[in-house]
Amino acid sequence: MEVTWWGHATCTVEDSGVRVLTDPLFAPRLGHLRRRRGALPPPEAARADVVLVSHLHADHLHLPSLARLAPGTRLVVPLGAVRAVPGLRRLTGLRITEVAAGDEVKAGPVAVRAVPAAHDGRRLPVGPRRSPALGYVIAGAARTYFAGDTGLYDGMAAAVGAVDVALLPVGGWGPFLGHGHLDAGRAARAVAELAPAAAVPVHYGTYWPIGLDAVRPHEFHAPGGEFARLAARRAPEVAVHLLGHGESVRPGAGR
Repeated sequence: MEVTWWGHATCTVEDSGVRVLTDPLFAPRLGHLRRRRGALPPPEAARADVVLVSHLHADHLHLPSLARLAPGTRLVVPLGAVRAVPGLRRLTGLRITEVAAGDEVKAGPVAVRAVPAAHDGRRLPVGPRRSPALGYVIAGAARTYFAGDTGLYDGMAAAVGAVDVALLPVGGWGPFLGHGHLDAGRAARAVAELAPAAAVPVHYGTYWPIGLDAVRPHEFHAPGGEFARLAARRAPEVAVHLLGHGESVRPGAGR
């Protein structure tokens, strides 16, 4: 099993010959956000058997990036996404499957199970609260948890279940994180509760608001290293892999 981090929440998890892509975002700019670190992912990053979208925010469900997927690709989105984001209907070449927490999608020898997330997952700024934010557990040779965007919530470890690898958000695209997010400290608490064999911090150090380069710049650069430091204190048995953009790691087989 191999994990590649392309930046922000975009990862490829290759397990048992199946390529799973998370929250693809391949844009140099999105609204007021600019990609400040890491080259844009190469064309191969859009190659996937299954694509998982955690929630409807435009930096996670990005229609131009989804349009780069090959015809026939399975796209898994939260329940109600097609109604809330009409542009999904124009992606006629994709096989779209809507899921709620507890639902499972099979892709050859890999099973993908949707799990809850504590996050406002609607299409901002005015989308109705009809689509849940989700995480996903990708089960093949290993069990990999992609958290999407989430805060800590009661029963998180029980809802996610036993996992070998956790891909956890540790930052954001602005100097302040509100309710429903993990910062480095909360992500370290989450990894202690989940107790995976390995963790990869994501969702930091990629996009930043235009004009705010000099405003709290440490909030852009520091979350990955801060998470590694705090996780070593709270969960020393968990191996934390800090990846650069486009870098890959093979965290090991399942327990």
